[in-house]
Order: sequence, then structure tokens, then C-alpha cells
Amino acid sequence: MSSDLFTAKPHAPLAELMRPRTLDEVVGQAELLGPGKPLRLAFASRTPHSMILWGPPGVGKTTLARLMAQAFDAEFIALSAVFSGVKDIREAVQRAELTLAQSGRHTILFVDEVHRFNKAQQDAFLPYVEQGLVTFIGATTENPSFEVISALLSRAAVYVLKSLSEAELGELFERARAQAFPDLEFDGDAKDRLVGLADGDARRLLNLLEIVHTAVATSDRRVVDADFLQGALAKNLRRFDKGGDAFYDQISALHKSVRGSDPDASLYWLLRMLDGGADPLYLGRRIIRMATEDIGLADPRALQIALNAVETYERLGSPEGELALAEAVIFMACAAKSNAVYVAYNSARKFVSGDASREVPVHLRNAPTKLMKELGYGHEYRYAHDEPEAYAAGETYFPEGMPKVSWYQPTERGLEAQIREKLAHLRALDRKSKK
Repeated sequence: MSSDLFTAKPHAPLAELMRPRTLDEVVGQAELLGPGKPLRLAFASRTPHSMILWGPPGVGKTTLARLMAQAFDAEFIALSAVFSGVKDIREAVQRAELTLAQSGRHTILFVDEVHRFNKAQQDAFLPYVEQGLVTFIGATTENPSFEVISALLSRAAVYVLKSLSEAELGELFERARAQAFPDLEFDGDAKDRLVGLADGDARRLLNLLEIVHTAVATSDRRVVDADFLQGALAKNLRRFDKGGDAFYDQISALHKSVRGSDPDASLYWLLRMLDGGADPLYLGRRIIRMATEDIGLADPRALQIALNAVETYERLGSPEGELALAEAVIFMACAAKSNAVYVAYNSARKFVSGDASREVPVHLRNAPTKLMKELGYGHEYRYAHDEPEAYAAGETYFPEGMPKVSWYQPTERGLEAQIREKLAHLRALDRKSKK
């Protein structure tokens, strides 16, 4: 490719001009395209098969589908699930039938963002995939286990593509600069920052490079440094969207870092999500959940601190309120951990959902009327405050016939160590009273 790219095709974006023409030009995905690896073998077999290409944006899903059509000398039909419907699917199938009848060529039907098709739209592909009329290639940034119907998923191999590493993006950067902008120079810091802003996305890297080239052309300079780069590019937002896998992967990493008592990792994931545009109040709700699920009564202050952090954010907004969220996350990462309340709640909930509606014991019933008192409601109830140690030893509060349960098992960490000691003492009083 020569240096007159923009003269030859002035309206084509750099990302399109740099699209690989052969498999060997593809940057990244060595685990799929290296010697003896699955997709390399699929190309070598010259036998197309339906597949789902799952990975983040800008990692080569569309490119691989086009290269496969080229390798198999197949007709290539591309649909976008954002803009297409069942009518477009039918037209694509008719075109595939016509191509097969006229030239004997097979058709590869590529559907970008296939997860955006509903069940009925995805069902529309099945008969033609089963007949072998088309080879289906779907591209998705979402987990196909949840977003692609099982019938279609069972007929397609799933290949997982990964974000490009900094080294791979660096290779692509040098290739694009040499071919498209040979007179443009970057110092080391500027190059590293551009690669970092691309965040594993090859298309983003090339788009950013094109923006910088335009900015340089209007500034009468040849060398790009970090300061110029910062001014030329808008504020970067890290790659994820609400509801996407990357979003939930990161919230999972935050939660597990808090649970694992690593304040620095917890702070990192919190800031990654804030930097990526996550709703701080959503993060606040998750932080409250962490306080109850992973700390509980080992340190009850955690829940109050989490609630206070959310209230502080609601009052101050961004960025001042985000410091309160950071304080809550660091506190909980450092706090004593216990999931005893969480385990007890789930165990009790499971029991109650599968159990019969047991009667409230008569001695625990309220007796606001004379009739109720005559029926024995509240009779022989022992008022704990009138008992030694304000505890009615040996009393039972479960329905009659309830199996013995012990759902809440406090740990020996934090405040729960004292709770554990107290409950052990009360149980001893129960045993003594029965003697």
C-alpha cells in the first residue's frame, strides 16, 4: 500500500484502508490464527462452517468474515442487526439462492451485532443454515450463551477474540503511520498514550491516528508530543456499555477485590468504572450490597458508611461525591469479612419457600381483645426483660413441629466474634433450663 492513500480514496476512513487483505496481515488473535490453531485450520480446510465471533469492538470480527469469504471464493452478504429485519434476511436468502443457481457459488451471510436480533429474527436463519444454503457468521460483543438462541448456537462454532495487546497495537500503529502518514513523527510518550487511549481496539487506534493527522495538518507541525496529543483528542471514555459483558466483568472485579481485602485493587476497579462512564449511583448500590453480603455483622459500620457515601454523592454530585464512594470501598476492603448473614438469609429463604405455612404458636400471638385472651393468645408468654440477663432461657419461638435449624453461624472475625460468644452463652442457658 502506497503513501498516497488519501489521494486515491479521499473519503475512505483509515480503518477501512488498513483492513487486512490476507490472513497474515491480521494483527492479534494468535490463539486462533497461529499455526495449528482453530481458525487457521478452518481457512486451510477450505470447508466453511457456521460460527459466532465473540469479542470486544475493533478486534477483527468483520475482517475475518470477509477474509473467509475471499478464501472460499464465496459470495459475501453483510447485514447489521441494528438496521436489518426479517425482510432483509429474506432478501439476503433470495440473493444467496440466485447466486447458487447462476454461478454455483456458495454464500457467507455475515450478521454484525447479532445479539441485537430478537428470537424471531434469529429463528429466521435456521432453515437456510440447516439446508446449507448459507454459511452463517455472527459477530457479537455480548456473551452468545445469553444473547443467541440455543438452536442457532448449536449449529455454530464459537470463537472468542481478545482485545489487542499494547505490543500488537504498537505494531499496527507503526504499520499505519508508515503507510498513510510517513512524514508524521511521534515521540515515545505520544505513541504510548495513543496506544493506551485505543484500549485494545484497533479501529479506535486508527481513528485516533486519523484525528491527530488532521490536527497536525492545521497546526503546521510534524512532531506529535503528549501535550499536543492531549489537546487534539477529546476525553477518552473506556470501552464498555451498560448491560455489556465488559461492564459486568468490571463490577465483578470490584466486588471480588473488596471481598479479597485488597484496597488498592478495589480502588482501581472503582476508578476504571467511573472513568468508563458508569453511573456512580449504580456503583453506590453495589457498594451497599457488598456491605451486607461480604461484611455483614463482622463490622456493621460498613453498611452505614456505604449508605452515607451514596447520600453524599447525591448531595455533591461529581467529582466531589466520588471521593465518598472511594472512602466506602477502601473501608470495606479493609474491614473484617463475614458472609454469615448472607448465608443465613439464603438458607432461611430456601426453607420458607419450600415449606408449608406453619401456624404461629399461641403463646407468641398478640391478644388485643378479650376473646383472643380467652382463646389463650399470648398465654404463658415470657417477657424477656423480666428474666435473668433479659433472656427467657429455654423458650421457643418457632412454630410447633419445626425441625431444629441453625442458619446463622457467626464467624470469629470482627464484631461477630463477640456475637458468637454471646450466642454460645445463651445456648448454654437453654440447655441448663431444660435440665
